Amino acid sequence: MASRLLSSEPKIVIIGAGFAGLAAASTLLKQGLKNVLVLEAMDRVGGRVQTVRPFGTNVIEMGATWIHGQKDNPLYELAREEELLAEEGIHVASCLPGVVTPQDYFFTEHSKLLSSNRVEKITGFFGNIMSKIFSQDFKSDCSSWSLGDYLDQEFEASGLSDMEDAGIVFEWCKRAECTDEACNSIYEFSLNQLGLYTPLEGPFFNCLGVRGYQAILDVLLRYLPVSVLRCKKPVKCIHWTDSPGNTIKSKSHPVRIICEDGEQFLADHVIITVSLGCLKERALSMFEPPLPQEKLEAIVKLGFGTVSKIFLEFEERFWPEDCVGIQLLWDKGPENKDVYNVSKQNEGWKKEWFKKIGGFDMVAHHDNVLCGWITGRAAEFMETLPEEEVGEVCVRLLRNFTGWSISNLRAILRSAWHSNPYTRGSYTNVPVGVDALKEQMALAEPVPSTYQKKKMRPLQVLFAGEATHTNFYTTTHGAYLSGVREAERLLLHHGVSPRL
Repeated sequence: MASRLLSSEPKIVIIGAGFAGLAAASTLLKQGLKNVLVLEAMDRVGGRVQTVRPFGTNVIEMGATWIHGQKDNPLYELAREEELLAEEGIHVASCLPGVVTPQDYFFTEHSKLLSSNRVEKITGFFGNIMSKIFSQDFKSDCSSWSLGDYLDQEFEASGLSDMEDAGIVFEWCKRAECTDEACNSIYEFSLNQLGLYTPLEGPFFNCLGVRGYQAILDVLLRYLPVSVLRCKKPVKCIHWTDSPGNTIKSKSHPVRIICEDGEQFLADHVIITVSLGCLKERALSMFEPPLPQEKLEAIVKLGFGTVSKIFLEFEERFWPEDCVGIQLLWDKGPENKDVYNVSKQNEGWKKEWFKKIGGFDMVAHHDNVLCGWITGRAAEFMETLPEEEVGEVCVRLLRNFTGWSISNLRAILRSAWHSNPYTRGSYTNVPVGVDALKEQMALAEPVPSTYQKKKMRPLQVLFAGEATHTNFYTTTHGAYLSGVREAERLLLHHGVSPRL
């Protein structure tokens, strides 16, 4: 076992029990290390993965929903080996934002149902342009642009903008892309950084079976003895090196973790896996001495957006059997450039926050449930409203756009990732003008830095989480792999070669 190869057993504390934290802990424990502790602020594991059953026995995913890609995806492989994947084809009815099928009904705000052929001309064009952008196939003189500005230019040049209703469908496409990128607006997202994300081979939307994402969490928890995991233990401050506040001096355990309830833990190493949103709010107060300037700058520069879901359970299904989604087209939607520019001047957008909702999609295994998606500051504002008001607004939208008779709303459930003090959002994005690779590398760099020659003991504070992965940020497998990366960094630091 690895512990027999070590002259002394290192004390390792992991902050956060999301996929990054659980991956780090299980990697270390599998190698035989015993002195591992995971501190989780919430009363559950999973971080931004949360599987619930509010409408009966079938699951609802409040956070992450799919496994993205298959080849070399450790979570897909784990799910496949454990037989946790859904049956083929189930993704067709799994609330896919921005994925258009002939079964999607597109309505204008005047209750006009557009033909699928007309919609597909625009959504197909949008998809082709996005594929080229991912491949970095765009004019170099546009590289400093926002994604929205470039898309608008290509749309105007295509001639498609002259088609009836083409502009409002294109605006819908941009709204849907905001969901994928977790950005407030497509006009705030970097064009030239989009291609840094590396899609894995295989279908992009791999659905899990009847137990949802919780089933994968349960597999990882098998490797954690009960004593390793401590929930409801939010951390207040981390003292590293011989900082003035580190009154407990220990040459063998130079890191001191202070929880909000006053309990303290000494460690040789601490792995920080909290969300970038949490770091944005707490980094200045959480570390003593302060983190290096380049790391603090990375935390500020990288974006961290909110993607919210609004689940609506109706007394009975009111939409046609061949309908898997009801998409909303506005005459002047929030991703219209002129509308966006006006919205920056004041807070009038709050009166129309609901315009950011792309539509309402069916949810797998739930015959009478629809899911609405909303992003950015509109999603954050939605979280502050009474739940009943949100439900009433959504029902009114469905009635006004479709003209159908809407059955009574039985229940509403919405996510609240921005309101949650331990997440403060959903996942990472890259704003215009930010060098994502540079900032993500700075974010992932341990302190004291491995690039600096110092007398201080290295590898005291390490960082993991989806925001620190340069290829797979925004994903659960990116979070998982970042946790493995930091665990293996510690193993190699102590002279242990991780077993394959």
